[in-house]
Amino acid sequence: MIHLPRRGVWRRTGAALRPHPRAPASPSARPAAHFASLGALHSPSPIPKQVGGTHRTSPPLPTSISRRCIHHHAETPTKLCPDAKTALQLSGLKTGDTVAVGGFGLGGIPETLLNELASQDDGPSNLTVASLTAGVDGFGLGLLFEAGKVKRMISSYVGENKNFERMFFTGELEVELVPQGTIAARLRAAGNGMPAIFTPAGAGTMYANGGIPLKYAPDGSVAIVNEPRPTQTFDGKEYVMEYALQPDVSLVKAWKADTRGNLIFRGTSQNANPDCAVAGKVVLAEAETIVEAGELDPDEIQLSGVYVDHLIQAEDNEKRIERLRETSAGQVTDISGGRGRIVKRAAKEFKDGMYVNLGIGIPTLASSFIPDGVHIELQAENGLMGLGPYPDPSLGQHGDADFINAGKETVTAIKGASSFSSSESFSMIRGGHIDLTILGGMQCSGSGDLASFFIPGKLLKGMGGAMDLVSSPSTVIVTMEHTAKDGSPKILKECTLPLTGKSVVDRIITDLCVFDCDKKGRKNGGLTLTEIADGVTVEDIRAATECSFDVAGGDLPVMEEA
Repeated sequence: MIHLPRRGVWRRTGAALRPHPRAPASPSARPAAHFASLGALHSPSPIPKQVGGTHRTSPPLPTSISRRCIHHHAETPTKLCPDAKTALQLSGLKTGDTVAVGGFGLGGIPETLLNELASQDDGPSNLTVASLTAGVDGFGLGLLFEAGKVKRMISSYVGENKNFERMFFTGELEVELVPQGTIAARLRAAGNGMPAIFTPAGAGTMYANGGIPLKYAPDGSVAIVNEPRPTQTFDGKEYVMEYALQPDVSLVKAWKADTRGNLIFRGTSQNANPDCAVAGKVVLAEAETIVEAGELDPDEIQLSGVYVDHLIQAEDNEKRIERLRETSAGQVTDISGGRGRIVKRAAKEFKDGMYVNLGIGIPTLASSFIPDGVHIELQAENGLMGLGPYPDPSLGQHGDADFINAGKETVTAIKGASSFSSSESFSMIRGGHIDLTILGGMQCSGSGDLASFFIPGKLLKGMGGAMDLVSSPSTVIVTMEHTAKDGSPKILKECTLPLTGKSVVDRIITDLCVFDCDKKGRKNGGLTLTEIADGVTVEDIRAATECSFDVAGGDLPVMEEA
């Protein structure tokens, strides 16, 4: 018989599940009447011995499954299920359904539920999966792709999964790239009973106008492209209409839960988990720690149990760190040459009191060179305000899978930091509460267009949160090398790659110079050269730039060397 502690929680210790130390030393087993009261739904089954882990056989299931299936005890109702297999059966998930999966990178992913779903050879397939990112090969979501479970992926960034990329370009997988903030907002809209939303993200780009490949044929030709999205103009600005995204089943991960399904998240592992939960027709949650109802302070609960249908203990809880980054006291970031010049110039954009979002790569490095007397707060769009430096083992800090930045690197949180869901994070961005955005780019145009996420037929990365960031009211600065590796210009009359944003860039900082962009056409549009690197002439800049530009009056300031 399966014995559940009356008080305390289940925790994985070694190969088996043990009661948490907080539980009484000799917890009384729940009476047989308790299981009998569950009827056929949760009749206890013997646990066969299995080397290397704990296994529970599945109880028989009713022919009709109710969404609000609370497993009633004579004293306390509970949503706790014995295992992931049972929870998935209770969800009614079937072939062809849409599944939303919480997590960002490998942070906050429901490992137990994903492992079980991927292992079911005769289980649901041909699924449409919606998640912020596509994970990595051989772990988490990657297992679903390798098991052939997924027909279409709705995601914002898929650049870390090589098998996924191969499947896409060989026609084995459909991929619908959607801005990260838009995915979160569409999920929230479904949970709020709203059929659609309007967002500026992607307006004026191929994303809104149609034409981004959704599926390739085996011969490499494009088989399906995305259709144009409806747009509407409000107060002179174009917005894209996005339909609510309501999955048939949502799989989410929490740090703590109680038996009524109330959830608490930790750090950036919150990400889109609450958004997936509010949207799902049926919601399965797994938690690292589960306590009895009443043990959580109501003010601590971040997601009400009203959204959760079935709850399991997170038995598979590896919490793999994708990019472990650590530092040491006094360590100075080693940058030199053109990249160093870009980084140091970008750091001069920080002004005291700013809230700032930094893209991965060169923009993130700029935070190591904040000018003296300037205090800023860094936001990570995966759900953290008050981003700190990489953990320093000499200070007793170590990489924590629950605290990562948008580049999936381990970070710390400064005093006074706050964590929040993906939908709230992008509400900050979309609502103009972030003052400055610095991000990288593949191409920019003279009119302030930016291309940064996709090379058709060659490179599949995704726009991540960039479309949301550049369409927001914040100041947008792009950092990039002035020319490509072959010497061809990256600042063009018109971008040749799919756009991340149209007329969105305020300033371009390269290894050769600084351009200001008249993105709103107040001075007839175009670029103005305002700073230049040491030893570089205006003629050199013209030779390396495809579009024309003006030159600011007077002596041009010289960029600081790294």
